[in-house]
Amino acid sequence: MLNKKLTTNKLKQILSGQYIRNVGWLGGAELVNRVFRLGTTVTLARMFSPEDYGLMAIIYTVFEFANVLMLRGGIGAQIIQAPEQDVKAICNTSYWLNWILCGSIFIIQCLASSSIAKFYGKEQLVLPICVAAVTYLMFPLYMVHLAIIERENRLKITALCNASQSFVSNTITVILALLGMGIWSIVWAMVLTTPVWIIITWKNHNWRPPKYFSLEGWRKIVSFGGNLLGIELLYKIRGNIDYLIIGRFLGVEALGIYYFAFNAGLGISMNVINTFNSALFPYLCEVRDNTTLLRERFFSSVKKICIIVFPLIILQSSLAPFYVPIIFGQKWTSAIPILVIICLSALPIPIDNAVYHLLNSVGKPHISLYWSIIKTLIFSTLALFVVKWGILAVAILVLTFQIVTVPLYSVWAIKYILKQRE
Repeated sequence: MLNKKLTTNKLKQILSGQYIRNVGWLGGAELVNRVFRLGTTVTLARMFSPEDYGLMAIIYTVFEFANVLMLRGGIGAQIIQAPEQDVKAICNTSYWLNWILCGSIFIIQCLASSSIAKFYGKEQLVLPICVAAVTYLMFPLYMVHLAIIERENRLKITALCNASQSFVSNTITVILALLGMGIWSIVWAMVLTTPVWIIITWKNHNWRPPKYFSLEGWRKIVSFGGNLLGIELLYKIRGNIDYLIIGRFLGVEALGIYYFAFNAGLGISMNVINTFNSALFPYLCEVRDNTTLLRERFFSSVKKICIIVFPLIILQSSLAPFYVPIIFGQKWTSAIPILVIICLSALPIPIDNAVYHLLNSVGKPHISLYWSIIKTLIFSTLALFVVKWGILAVAILVLTFQIVTVPLYSVWAIKYILKQRE
Protein backbone atom coordinates (compact mmCIF):
# COMPACT_ATOMS: atom_id res chain seq x y z
CA MET A 1 0.00 0.00 0.00
CA LEU A 2 2.82 2.39 0.94
CA ASN A 3 4.71 1.62 -2.27
CA LYS A 4 1.57 2.22 -4.29
CA LYS A 5 1.05 5.57 -2.58
CA LEU A 6 4.66 6.58 -3.19
CA THR A 7 4.35 5.59 -6.85
CA THR A 8 1.15 7.62 -7.20
CA ASN A 9 2.72 10.67 -5.57
CA LYS A 10 5.79 10.37 -7.77
CA LEU A 11 3.61 10.17 -10.88
CA LYS A 12 1.65 13.25 -9.78
CA GLN A 13 4.92 15.09 -9.23
CA ILE A 14 6.18 14.19 -12.69
CA LEU A 15 2.94 15.33 -14.32
CA SER A 16 2.75 18.62 -12.44
CA GLY A 17 4.62 21.87 -12.93
CA GLN A 18 4.76 24.64 -15.49
CA TYR A 19 6.84 22.67 -17.98
CA ILE A 20 4.38 19.81 -18.17
CA ARG A 21 1.41 22.22 -18.33
CA ASN A 22 3.00 23.91 -21.33
CA VAL A 23 3.76 20.53 -22.85
CA GLY A 24 0.14 19.61 -22.24
CA TRP A 25 -1.11 22.58 -24.23
CA LEU A 26 1.34 21.98 -27.05
CA GLY A 27 0.72 18.24 -26.92
CA GLY A 28 -3.01 18.78 -27.25
CA ALA A 29 -2.40 20.98 -30.27
CA GLU A 30 -0.14 18.35 -31.80
CA LEU A 31 -2.77 15.68 -31.18
CA VAL A 32 -5.26 17.78 -33.12
CA ASN A 33 -2.60 18.32 -35.75
CA ARG A 34 -1.93 14.60 -36.08
CA VAL A 35 -5.61 13.78 -36.45
CA PHE A 36 -5.95 16.24 -39.33
CA ARG A 37 -2.52 15.41 -40.69
CA LEU A 38 -3.31 11.70 -40.83
CA GLY A 39 -6.22 12.41 -43.14
CA THR A 40 -3.96 14.61 -45.28
CA THR A 41 -1.15 12.04 -45.39
CA VAL A 42 -3.55 9.28 -46.42
CA THR A 43 -5.12 11.50 -49.08
CA LEU A 44 -1.77 12.55 -50.53
CA ALA A 45 -0.44 8.98 -50.43
CA ARG A 46 -3.40 7.83 -52.51
CA MET A 47 -3.60 10.86 -54.82
CA PHE A 48 0.13 11.58 -55.28
CA SER A 49 2.63 9.55 -57.26
CA PRO A 50 6.17 9.03 -55.98
CA GLU A 51 7.24 11.84 -58.33
CA ASP A 52 4.66 14.20 -56.79
CA TYR A 53 6.05 13.32 -53.36
CA GLY A 54 9.53 14.08 -54.65
CA LEU A 55 8.43 17.51 -55.91
CA MET A 56 6.75 18.18 -52.57
CA ALA A 57 9.98 17.24 -50.78
CA ILE A 58 11.91 19.79 -52.85
CA ILE A 59 9.44 22.61 -52.09
CA TYR A 60 9.44 21.85 -48.37
CA THR A 61 13.25 21.61 -48.33
CA VAL A 62 13.58 25.05 -49.93
CA PHE A 63 11.07 26.41 -47.42
CA GLU A 64 12.98 24.91 -44.48
CA PHE A 65 16.26 26.48 -45.56
CA ALA A 66 14.60 29.87 -46.05
CA ASN A 67 13.12 29.69 -42.54
CA VAL A 68 16.60 29.28 -41.10
CA LEU A 69 18.11 32.15 -43.10
CA MET A 70 15.44 34.49 -41.71
CA LEU A 71 16.95 34.04 -38.22
CA ARG A 72 13.52 33.16 -36.84
CA GLY A 73 14.95 30.98 -34.11
CA GLY A 74 17.79 33.34 -33.23
CA ILE A 75 15.72 36.54 -33.02
CA GLY A 76 12.94 34.82 -31.10
CA ALA A 77 15.43 33.26 -28.67
CA GLN A 78 17.01 36.68 -28.03
CA ILE A 79 13.61 38.12 -27.08
CA ILE A 80 12.87 35.17 -24.78
CA GLN A 81 16.27 35.32 -23.08
CA ALA A 82 16.66 39.12 -22.80
CA PRO A 83 16.64 40.99 -19.45
CA GLU A 84 13.32 42.70 -18.77
CA GLN A 85 14.70 46.22 -19.20
CA ASP A 86 15.92 45.43 -22.73
CA VAL A 87 12.83 43.67 -24.06
CA LYS A 88 11.07 46.69 -25.57
CA ALA A 89 14.11 47.87 -27.54
CA ILE A 90 14.94 44.35 -28.71
CA CYS A 91 11.34 43.78 -29.87
CA ASN A 92 11.29 47.02 -31.85
CA THR A 93 14.60 46.30 -33.54
CA SER A 94 13.63 42.68 -34.17
CA TYR A 95 10.48 43.79 -35.96
CA TRP A 96 12.46 45.79 -38.54
CA LEU A 97 15.15 43.10 -38.81
CA ASN A 98 12.43 40.58 -39.61
CA TRP A 99 11.19 42.74 -42.49
CA ILE A 100 14.70 43.17 -43.87
CA LEU A 101 15.52 39.45 -43.64
CA CYS A 102 12.14 38.12 -44.79
CA GLY A 103 11.96 40.54 -47.72
CA SER A 104 15.47 39.58 -48.78
CA ILE A 105 14.75 35.85 -48.60
CA PHE A 106 11.56 36.34 -50.63
CA ILE A 107 13.57 37.97 -53.43
CA ILE A 108 16.41 35.43 -53.22
CA GLN A 109 14.05 32.44 -53.39
CA CYS A 110 12.22 33.83 -56.40
CA LEU A 111 15.51 34.50 -58.19
CA ALA A 112 16.85 31.04 -57.28
CA SER A 113 13.70 29.14 -58.31
CA SER A 114 14.87 28.65 -61.89
CA SER A 115 18.27 27.29 -60.82
CA ILE A 116 16.63 24.92 -58.32
CA ALA A 117 14.27 23.62 -61.00
CA LYS A 118 17.16 23.06 -63.43
CA PHE A 119 19.20 21.27 -60.73
CA TYR A 120 16.48 18.60 -60.49
CA GLY A 121 15.43 18.77 -64.13
CA LYS A 122 11.86 19.81 -63.21
CA GLU A 123 10.96 23.18 -64.77
CA GLN A 124 7.43 22.99 -63.31
CA LEU A 125 8.90 23.80 -59.89
CA VAL A 126 9.66 27.46 -60.71
CA LEU A 127 6.22 28.99 -60.13
CA PRO A 128 5.30 26.93 -57.01
CA ILE A 129 8.60 27.89 -55.35
CA CYS A 130 7.94 31.59 -56.08
CA VAL A 131 4.37 31.47 -54.79
CA ALA A 132 5.43 29.63 -51.61
CA ALA A 133 7.86 32.50 -50.95
CA VAL A 134 4.91 34.89 -50.42
CA THR A 135 4.53 33.42 -46.91
CA TYR A 136 7.81 35.10 -45.89
CA LEU A 137 6.22 38.51 -46.37
CA MET A 138 3.67 37.66 -43.67
CA PHE A 139 6.11 36.36 -41.04
CA PRO A 140 7.22 39.77 -39.69
CA LEU A 141 3.62 40.57 -38.75
CA TYR A 142 3.53 37.94 -35.99
CA MET A 143 7.05 36.71 -35.12
CA VAL A 144 7.72 39.30 -32.39
CA HIS A 145 4.27 38.73 -30.89
CA LEU A 146 4.92 34.99 -30.77
CA ALA A 147 8.33 35.39 -29.12
CA ILE A 148 6.89 37.65 -26.39
CA ILE A 149 4.07 35.19 -25.75
CA GLU A 150 6.58 32.35 -25.39
CA ARG A 151 8.73 34.54 -23.13
CA GLU A 152 5.70 34.88 -20.86
CA ASN A 153 5.29 31.08 -20.92
CA ARG A 154 1.78 31.39 -22.36
CA LEU A 155 2.34 28.48 -24.67
CA LYS A 156 -1.36 27.70 -24.80
CA ILE A 157 -1.52 30.56 -27.33
CA THR A 158 1.17 28.87 -29.42
CA ALA A 159 -0.83 25.66 -29.13
CA LEU A 160 -3.97 27.46 -30.33
CA CYS A 161 -2.08 28.82 -33.34
CA ASN A 162 -0.72 25.37 -34.19
CA ALA A 163 -4.09 23.66 -33.91
CA SER A 164 -5.96 26.34 -35.85
CA GLN A 165 -3.46 26.49 -38.67
CA SER A 166 -3.35 22.70 -38.81
CA PHE A 167 -7.10 22.47 -39.24
CA VAL A 168 -7.24 25.11 -41.97
CA SER A 169 -4.07 23.91 -43.74
CA ASN A 170 -5.01 20.24 -43.84
CA THR A 171 -8.56 21.04 -44.95
CA ILE A 172 -7.28 23.14 -47.86
CA THR A 173 -4.65 20.53 -48.80
CA VAL A 174 -7.14 17.64 -48.86
CA ILE A 175 -9.76 19.56 -50.87
CA LEU A 176 -7.27 20.77 -53.47
CA ALA A 177 -5.56 17.35 -53.70
CA LEU A 178 -8.92 15.68 -54.32
CA LEU A 179 -9.56 18.27 -57.04
CA GLY A 180 -6.36 17.04 -58.72
CA MET A 181 -4.20 20.14 -58.14
CA GLY A 182 -1.10 18.11 -57.28
CA ILE A 183 1.71 20.00 -55.54
CA TRP A 184 -0.30 23.22 -55.74
CA SER A 185 -2.47 21.81 -52.97
CA ILE A 186 0.41 22.10 -50.49
CA VAL A 187 1.65 25.44 -51.85
CA TRP A 188 -1.72 27.18 -51.49
CA ALA A 189 -2.17 25.66 -48.04
CA MET A 190 1.14 27.21 -46.95
CA VAL A 191 0.21 30.66 -48.24
CA LEU A 192 -3.43 30.83 -47.19
CA THR A 193 -2.96 29.61 -43.61
CA THR A 194 -0.11 31.85 -42.46
CA PRO A 195 -2.58 34.69 -41.57
CA VAL A 196 -3.95 32.41 -38.82
CA TRP A 197 -0.81 33.14 -36.77
CA ILE A 198 -1.17 36.89 -37.32
CA ILE A 199 -4.79 36.99 -36.21
CA ILE A 200 -4.36 34.87 -33.06
CA THR A 201 -1.10 36.42 -31.82
CA TRP A 202 -2.35 39.99 -32.33
CA LYS A 203 -5.56 39.17 -30.50
CA ASN A 204 -3.68 37.66 -27.54
CA HIS A 205 -0.94 40.25 -27.00
CA ASN A 206 -1.07 44.05 -26.98
CA TRP A 207 2.43 44.62 -28.38
CA ARG A 208 2.24 46.59 -31.60
CA PRO A 209 4.90 47.36 -34.22
CA PRO A 210 6.89 50.57 -33.72
CA LYS A 211 5.88 53.58 -35.80
CA TYR A 212 9.44 54.65 -36.55
CA PHE A 213 12.28 52.70 -38.11
CA SER A 214 15.09 51.86 -35.70
CA LEU A 215 17.85 49.25 -35.54
CA GLU A 216 19.07 50.06 -32.03
CA GLY A 217 21.20 47.20 -30.69
CA TRP A 218 20.92 45.22 -33.92
CA ARG A 219 24.52 43.97 -33.67
CA LYS A 220 23.79 42.20 -30.39
CA ILE A 221 20.68 40.54 -31.82
CA VAL A 222 22.40 39.50 -35.03
CA SER A 223 25.47 38.29 -33.12
CA PHE A 224 23.36 36.07 -30.86
CA GLY A 225 21.21 34.96 -33.77
CA GLY A 226 24.28 34.42 -35.95
CA ASN A 227 25.49 31.51 -33.84
CA LEU A 228 22.01 30.02 -33.87
CA LEU A 229 21.76 30.67 -37.60
CA GLY A 230 24.91 28.64 -38.16
CA ILE A 231 23.63 25.84 -35.94
CA GLU A 232 20.17 25.74 -37.49
CA LEU A 233 21.49 26.05 -41.03
CA LEU A 234 23.88 23.16 -40.48
CA TYR A 235 21.06 21.20 -38.83
CA LYS A 236 18.86 21.77 -41.87
CA ILE A 237 21.69 20.85 -44.23
CA ARG A 238 22.31 17.66 -42.25
CA GLY A 239 18.57 16.95 -42.07
CA ASN A 240 18.00 17.56 -45.77
CA ILE A 241 21.28 16.65 -47.42
CA ASP A 242 20.01 13.12 -47.99
CA TYR A 243 17.02 14.56 -49.89
CA LEU A 244 19.32 16.71 -52.03
CA ILE A 245 21.69 13.84 -52.78
CA ILE A 246 18.96 11.28 -53.50
CA GLY A 247 17.01 13.70 -55.70
CA ARG A 248 20.13 14.57 -57.67
CA PHE A 249 21.73 11.11 -58.06
CA LEU A 250 18.77 8.69 -57.85
CA GLY A 251 15.97 10.84 -59.30
CA VAL A 252 12.81 12.56 -58.07
CA GLU A 253 10.80 9.30 -57.93
CA ALA A 254 13.32 7.67 -55.56
CA LEU A 255 13.26 10.87 -53.53
CA GLY A 256 9.47 10.60 -53.37
CA ILE A 257 9.61 7.09 -51.85
CA TYR A 258 12.30 8.17 -49.38
CA TYR A 259 10.40 11.33 -48.43
CA PHE A 260 7.18 9.37 -47.95
CA ALA A 261 9.00 7.10 -45.50
CA PHE A 262 10.16 10.14 -43.53
CA ASN A 263 6.80 11.88 -43.70
CA ALA A 264 4.68 8.89 -42.76
CA GLY A 265 7.12 7.28 -40.37
CA LEU A 266 8.72 10.12 -38.47
CA GLY A 267 5.84 12.57 -38.40
CA ILE A 268 4.15 11.45 -35.19
CA SER A 269 7.40 10.99 -33.25
CA MET A 270 8.81 14.34 -34.35
CA ASN A 271 5.61 16.16 -33.45
CA VAL A 272 5.78 14.77 -29.91
CA ILE A 273 9.49 15.61 -29.65
CA ASN A 274 8.91 19.15 -30.95
CA THR A 275 6.12 19.62 -28.44
CA PHE A 276 8.53 19.05 -25.56
CA ASN A 277 11.26 21.12 -27.23
CA SER A 278 9.02 24.16 -27.68
CA ALA A 279 8.40 24.29 -23.94
CA LEU A 280 11.94 23.40 -22.85
CA PHE A 281 13.94 26.50 -23.83
CA PRO A 282 11.92 29.13 -21.90
CA TYR A 283 11.66 26.63 -19.01
CA LEU A 284 15.47 26.39 -18.76
CA CYS A 285 16.01 30.13 -19.35
CA GLU A 286 14.00 30.92 -16.22
CA VAL A 287 16.67 29.30 -14.00
CA ARG A 288 19.82 29.79 -16.10
CA ASP A 289 21.51 31.67 -13.22
CA ASN A 290 20.85 28.90 -10.69
CA THR A 291 22.99 25.85 -11.52
CA THR A 292 21.19 23.54 -9.08
CA LEU A 293 17.74 24.33 -10.48
CA LEU A 294 19.07 24.26 -14.04
CA ARG A 295 20.50 20.78 -13.54
CA GLU A 296 17.30 19.59 -11.90
CA ARG A 297 15.04 20.98 -14.61
CA PHE A 298 17.23 19.68 -17.43
CA PHE A 299 17.49 16.08 -16.22
CA SER A 300 13.85 15.86 -15.12
CA SER A 301 12.73 17.21 -18.50
CA VAL A 302 14.91 14.76 -20.44
CA LYS A 303 13.55 11.90 -18.33
CA LYS A 304 9.95 12.91 -19.01
CA ILE A 305 10.61 13.24 -22.73
CA CYS A 306 12.26 9.83 -22.99
CA ILE A 307 9.56 8.06 -20.95
CA ILE A 308 6.95 9.22 -23.44
CA VAL A 309 8.86 9.30 -26.73
CA PHE A 310 10.89 6.07 -26.66
CA PRO A 311 7.92 3.66 -26.38
CA LEU A 312 6.04 5.64 -29.04
CA ILE A 313 8.91 5.36 -31.53
CA ILE A 314 9.39 1.63 -30.92
CA LEU A 315 5.64 0.97 -31.21
CA GLN A 316 5.32 2.90 -34.44
CA SER A 317 8.30 1.21 -36.07
CA SER A 318 7.01 -2.23 -35.01
CA LEU A 319 3.56 -1.65 -36.50
CA ALA A 320 4.76 -0.14 -39.79
CA PRO A 321 4.52 -3.39 -41.83
CA PHE A 322 0.86 -3.64 -40.85
CA TYR A 323 -0.47 -0.09 -41.09
CA VAL A 324 1.37 1.20 -44.20
CA PRO A 325 -0.37 -1.00 -46.83
CA ILE A 326 -3.75 -0.68 -45.08
CA ILE A 327 -3.75 3.08 -44.56
CA PHE A 328 -1.58 4.40 -47.39
CA GLY A 329 -2.00 1.72 -50.05
CA GLN A 330 -0.01 -1.18 -51.51
CA LYS A 331 2.06 1.07 -53.77
CA TRP A 332 4.06 2.24 -50.71
CA THR A 333 5.04 -1.21 -49.38
CA SER A 334 8.54 -0.79 -50.83
CA ALA A 335 9.03 2.12 -48.43
CA ILE A 336 8.35 0.03 -45.27
CA PRO A 337 11.98 -1.01 -44.50
CA ILE A 338 13.10 2.60 -44.91
CA LEU A 339 10.22 3.82 -42.75
CA VAL A 340 11.14 1.43 -39.92
CA ILE A 341 14.81 2.47 -39.98
CA ILE A 342 13.95 6.18 -40.07
CA CYS A 343 11.56 5.73 -37.13
CA LEU A 344 14.32 4.20 -35.02
CA SER A 345 16.73 6.99 -35.98
CA ALA A 346 14.53 9.36 -33.96
CA LEU A 347 15.43 7.69 -30.64
CA PRO A 348 18.45 9.94 -29.87
CA ILE A 349 16.79 13.15 -31.12
CA PRO A 350 15.09 14.18 -27.81
CA ILE A 351 18.42 14.09 -25.97
CA ASP A 352 20.23 15.91 -28.80
CA ASN A 353 17.62 18.70 -28.82
CA ALA A 354 17.59 18.99 -25.03
CA VAL A 355 21.37 19.51 -24.97
CA TYR A 356 21.01 22.14 -27.70
CA HIS A 357 18.51 24.09 -25.57
CA LEU A 358 20.70 23.70 -22.48
CA LEU A 359 23.65 25.28 -24.28
CA ASN A 360 21.51 28.13 -25.63
CA SER A 361 19.97 28.83 -22.23
CA VAL A 362 23.41 29.46 -20.68
CA GLY A 363 24.68 31.51 -23.62
CA LYS A 364 26.93 28.84 -25.17
CA PRO A 365 25.47 28.38 -28.68
CA HIS A 366 28.97 28.41 -30.20
CA ILE A 367 29.58 24.92 -28.81
CA SER A 368 26.59 23.59 -30.74
CA LEU A 369 27.82 25.47 -33.80
CA TYR A 370 31.27 23.84 -33.73
CA TRP A 371 29.76 20.40 -33.22
CA SER A 372 27.24 20.98 -36.02
CA ILE A 373 30.03 21.83 -38.44
CA ILE A 374 31.82 18.58 -37.61
CA LYS A 375 28.65 16.47 -37.83
CA THR A 376 27.52 18.03 -41.09
CA LEU A 377 30.85 17.51 -42.83
CA ILE A 378 31.09 13.87 -41.72
CA PHE A 379 27.48 13.02 -42.56
CA SER A 380 27.54 14.75 -45.96
CA THR A 381 30.70 12.89 -46.94
CA LEU A 382 29.28 9.54 -45.87
CA ALA A 383 25.95 10.21 -47.63
CA LEU A 384 27.71 10.95 -50.91
CA PHE A 385 29.60 7.67 -50.52
CA VAL A 386 26.65 5.37 -49.70
CA VAL A 387 24.03 6.84 -52.07
CA LYS A 388 25.31 4.58 -54.88
CA TRP A 389 23.81 1.61 -52.97
CA GLY A 390 20.33 3.16 -52.97
CA ILE A 391 17.88 4.79 -50.57
CA LEU A 392 17.94 1.90 -48.08
CA ALA A 393 21.68 2.39 -47.58
CA VAL A 394 21.12 6.11 -46.94
CA ALA A 395 18.44 5.31 -44.35
CA ILE A 396 20.80 2.88 -42.56
CA LEU A 397 23.46 5.61 -42.53
CA VAL A 398 21.01 8.05 -40.89
CA LEU A 399 20.21 5.53 -38.12
CA THR A 400 23.83 4.53 -37.49
CA PHE A 401 25.07 8.10 -37.49
CA GLN A 402 22.46 9.20 -34.96
CA ILE A 403 23.01 6.30 -32.57
CA VAL A 404 26.80 6.70 -32.58
CA THR A 405 27.30 10.48 -32.49
CA VAL A 406 24.46 11.84 -30.32
CA PRO A 407 25.21 9.93 -27.06
CA LEU A 408 28.95 10.65 -27.23
CA TYR A 409 28.49 14.38 -27.79
CA SER A 410 25.61 14.75 -25.31
CA VAL A 411 27.50 13.18 -22.39
CA TRP A 412 30.49 15.43 -23.02
CA ALA A 413 28.44 18.63 -23.45
CA ILE A 414 26.34 18.08 -20.32
CA LYS A 415 29.39 17.39 -18.15
CA TYR A 416 31.26 20.37 -19.61
CA ILE A 417 28.45 22.90 -19.03
CA LEU A 418 27.40 21.77 -15.57
CA LYS A 419 30.99 21.43 -14.36
CA GLN A 420 31.82 24.95 -15.57
CA ARG A 421 28.93 26.39 -13.60
CA GLU A 422 29.74 24.70 -10.28
